[in-house]
Amino acid sequence: MARKTSSSNPAGGPFRFLRKWLMRLFLLLLIAPPLLTVVYSVVPPVSTLMIGRYVQFLWVDRQWVPLEEISPNLVKSVITSEDSGFCTNDGVEWGALQDQVEALSEGERPRGASTITMQTAKNLFLWGDRSYIRKGLELPLALMLDAILTKKRVLEIYLNVAEWGEGIFGAEAAAQAWFGKPASELTRTEAARLATALPNPLGRNPAKPSNGHRRLAATNLARVTGAGQIFGCVLGK
Repeated sequence: MARKTSSSNPAGGPFRFLRKWLMRLFLLLLIAPPLLTVVYSVVPPVSTLMIGRYVQFLWVDRQWVPLEEISPNLVKSVITSEDSGFCTNDGVEWGALQDQVEALSEGERPRGASTITMQTAKNLFLWGDRSYIRKGLELPLALMLDAILTKKRVLEIYLNVAEWGEGIFGAEAAAQAWFGKPASELTRTEAARLATALPNPLGRNPAKPSNGHRRLAATNLARVTGAGQIFGCVLGK
């Protein structure tokens, strides 16, 4: 009796196996952020930077507090400094983004254009190094966060995962570390110093600000005073 021979390519087996697992990995990466976002609507999340420090057995100080236990002074200073259109945008400031794209096309170095929602997306799902790939991934993730979560929850998460120094994450840990008080008791000046430290949390000391940092904080205070009704979605006024 003749022996049957396989018409399949034996070398194709491993490649099919690899392709199948790559597809599964892709689908997992595709559905994980929405699923995690739903979980994060009720469960306090941690940032990827915090996870990285935990994995390396590095010190992490983060004390989650609800938005109601964070001083309105800090809420106003952060929104004014980081994203004055937070209450009205859909997670992305398209006008500012277009300006940055045009600057890039003209050979200029783009900067800014990140909303609070985009920064929250980066903190929850992406890495910290600056790159155009990471920035491109921030856009759909920010739109997703804005669609699933309330504005209050997005800001609450951001203020609880933002980095404010080596191993210091969130408003409560920052207030305790830099000013020896809870986040609910931050003054206008302290809040302005914390808000203007966010772009460079490892290089700016809110407790002992440099002259340049003091000027930034003073500008922030003046902008908060003249900001008008831009905080309504989180403070109700």
